[in-house]
Amino acid sequence: MSELHDECGVFGIYKNDSELDIVEETYLALYALQHRGQIGAGIAVNDGGTIRHHKDFGMIPEALPEKELHRLKNGDMAIGHVKYSSGEQVDRSNLAPLVMRYTEGQLALCMNGAVVNYPELRETLTRGAAIFQSDGDTEIIAYLIARARIESSSIEEAVIKAVKQLKGAYAAVIMTPSKLIGVRDPLGIRPLCYGRIGSNYAIASESCVFDSLGGEFIRDIEPGEMLVIDSSGAESYKFEEAQKTALCLFEYVYFSRPDSVIDGVSVLEARQRVGRLLARQHKIDADIVCGVPDCGIESAIGYSMESGIRYATGLIKNKYIGRAFNNRKKNDKYLMRIKLNALRYNIQGKRVIVIDDSMLKGITAKHIVELLRAAGAREVHMLIASPPFKNRCFLTSDTTPREDLIAALRTEEEMRRYIGADSVGFLSLDGMREIAGECKLGYCDACFSGNYPIDISFKSRKDKYSNRLGTVKK
Repeated sequence: MSELHDECGVFGIYKNDSELDIVEETYLALYALQHRGQIGAGIAVNDGGTIRHHKDFGMIPEALPEKELHRLKNGDMAIGHVKYSSGEQVDRSNLAPLVMRYTEGQLALCMNGAVVNYPELRETLTRGAAIFQSDGDTEIIAYLIARARIESSSIEEAVIKAVKQLKGAYAAVIMTPSKLIGVRDPLGIRPLCYGRIGSNYAIASESCVFDSLGGEFIRDIEPGEMLVIDSSGAESYKFEEAQKTALCLFEYVYFSRPDSVIDGVSVLEARQRVGRLLARQHKIDADIVCGVPDCGIESAIGYSMESGIRYATGLIKNKYIGRAFNNRKKNDKYLMRIKLNALRYNIQGKRVIVIDDSMLKGITAKHIVELLRAAGAREVHMLIASPPFKNRCFLTSDTTPREDLIAALRTEEEMRRYIGADSVGFLSLDGMREIAGECKLGYCDACFSGNYPIDISFKSRKDKYSNRLGTVKK
C-alpha cells in the first residue's frame, strides 16, 4: 500500500479475426492493467479510418459503461488506456486516448511515461500555431507526428522523426487509419511488449494481459524500437541504438503485476528475491512476517522462506474503493483506516515483521505501525523492499518533492521514531540492483541513488506543473 503512483497502462490490438469483439477484448485488457491506473480510462476504436472513442474518470466499469461500449461497436483496431494521476491537472482533457485529425485522417494515441523536455517542445509548437487542448505529454507527441507527416513519405518515418525529438520516458501506442504502432523510448524506462490473441496482434504495457485474454506473449518491444502492425503482419524498426538502457527498477518492486514478465524477469520472482535479501540484511527475532497488500506480500513470503519465520496475513486491504471514495473530503488517516485493517487474530501478542514496497513521506508506514499495535502486536519491525527514497522521479511516477521525502530529511533512527516502529530497515542499493539480475536491460535507480539516466536540467519537466500554476521557487 505505497504512496507511490504509476501514471498509466496502454494496450492496442489489430484485428485479423472477423469474429473477434475488439471492444470487449480491449475492455478486458484494461481490466488486466487496472493496477497501473485508477483515475480514468478510455478506449478508441478504428472502423475503416473513422475513430470513435470514449474516456472518463473512474475505475473501468465507471469510466467505460456498457452503453458507451455498445456505441463504440466494432472495428479494425482499438487502443486503450488506464490513467493514474501524474503532475498534470486531472481534468477530462488529460485523459486518453487522445484523438485528433491530421493530414492523413484521424490519429489516436496513448502513452505511459514523462517527457522531460515538454516545455521546450510545447513552446516551439505553440509558435508554430499549434493550439493545445490539454496539459498532457500525449498531445505533444500527436502534434509532432502530425507536423512530421507533412514532410515524410510514410507514417513510420513521421513517428520516428517525432519521437527522436523527445527526451524522457515513453511507451506509446498509436493508431492511424490503417496501422497500429508501438514505440518504446531508447532507454527502455517504461515496459512495452507484444503478443497474439488468436490470430490478432496486440501491444500492451505488461505480459499479464496476454495471459488474462488467453493469448500468447511473444516478446518485449526493445528500447528504441518501433513495432508497426497492419494487415500484412508486424514489422520492426529500430530508430535508435542506445549506448545504455535504464528500465525503472520499480517495475519489479511495485508497478507491475506479479504474474508479468518484464524484460526477461518474472516480477513474482524478483519480489521474492527482495524478501530473501531483506532476510539476509536484516536478521530479526520475530514470530511472524506479513506483507502490506498488495506489493509487500511476495517480499514477505520471500523473507519467510529465507528466515524460517512463519508468514501470516497481518493486514487486509479493502479492494472495493474507487476514485469516488478517494475524492471524499476526509483526512488521510480516515481514508487509510477504511482502506486497510489489521487482522487481530494473527497479530495479537506477536512480534511482527511487516514489509512494504516503499516509504515516501512515512505517513502510510506510521499508520500501519499504529494499526498493528492497536491489534495487539507486541513488537513491530518495519522493513522496506527498496532503498531509502531520497530523490524525486521525473521519468515515471508521481512522487512528491524531495523536501517531502522522509528519507531525504531524516536518519534511519529518526524515521524509526517518526513511524513508531521497534526497528526500521531498507533493502540496500546493492541489493536492489540484484533483484533483476537476469534482466536484458540496464536499470534506473535514480530515486534512490540520484543518478538519473538522462539530463533532467531542462527548463524543465521538474518545474513543468509548478510553472503552470505560477509557483516555481527560484
